[in-house]
Amino acid sequence: MLPPDYQRILAAVRQAAGPVMARQVGEMLGVDISVRGKLEPLRGKLVRLVDRGWLRKLTDGRFTTCL
Repeated sequence: MLPPDYQRILAAVRQAAGPVMARQVGEMLGVDISVRGKLEPLRGKLVRLVDRGWLRKLTDGRFTTCL
């Protein structure tokens, strides 16, 4: 079971029409993306989801769900 923050991130990536950048996920979650200090923790959580096999990171830096 994933913590609530990670569940929200995973749901946002799943709802997207295709691969998304961390900035787009932040917009979907209501994070102030103009502040780098708010966006970097989100990017870290996305990478952790990749490391754990929940998401996949493409070579261009976008994130998508695992097939």
